[in-house]
Amino acid sequence: MPRQKLAAEPDRPARDPKRTRAAILDAATTEFARYGLGGARVDRISRASGANKRMLYYYFGDKEGLFLAVLEAAYAGIRSAEQKLSLLDVAPIESVRRLIRFTWDYFLAHPEFISLLNSENLHRASHLRKSRRARSLNSPLIATLGAILERGRREDIFRKGVDPLHRARSGGAARAGRAPQARDRRCAWLSAQGAMKDGRTRLTARPDP
Repeated sequence: MPRQKLAAEPDRPARDPKRTRAAILDAATTEFARYGLGGARVDRISRASGANKRMLYYYFGDKEGLFLAVLEAAYAGIRSAEQKLSLLDVAPIESVRRLIRFTWDYFLAHPEFISLLNSENLHRASHLRKSRRARSLNSPLIATLGAILERGRREDIFRKGVDPLHRARSGGAARAGRAPQARDRRCAWLSAQGAMKDGRTRLTARPDP
């Protein structure tokens, strides 16, 4: 007589695990962006994705594991888009111009990214701190900014001692979890302008108030 599966046993992976996992991540992104980690419900994610709850637990372990996977996917999205900017193929000033324009356009086109960061900020970035993948996703951007700043320094455009990590963070307040506002855009412009050796040289047109 065949052994009956116990209730505690996890389901086996779906026949198309990649598709199932992607559907869960898409539904979870919408749920976490709308309700935050505390307000999100696994039942709603399950219904929206078409996968039963056991499959969610099979792939992601628990609700917080799913939230971290959503954050990592969100970071992967913006980092992948940044790589298409070819920042190292143009002059240093143009590189920074491109990055500023791209960052704010991306935030406006992907409001769910800001919402997810807001939710993570409420938890003091406790999930991202544990993520090796998030760190590895950020490393190429920091290295690229470092190369851009060094080229600008050699060309006598940028000041010495500018920290690429600081510039990456201050280039957009929403990276730290705040929705982009006009004053934040001015702060990003001023932060980038602060790297200029000659303060009279305009990096880009100053954003309107």
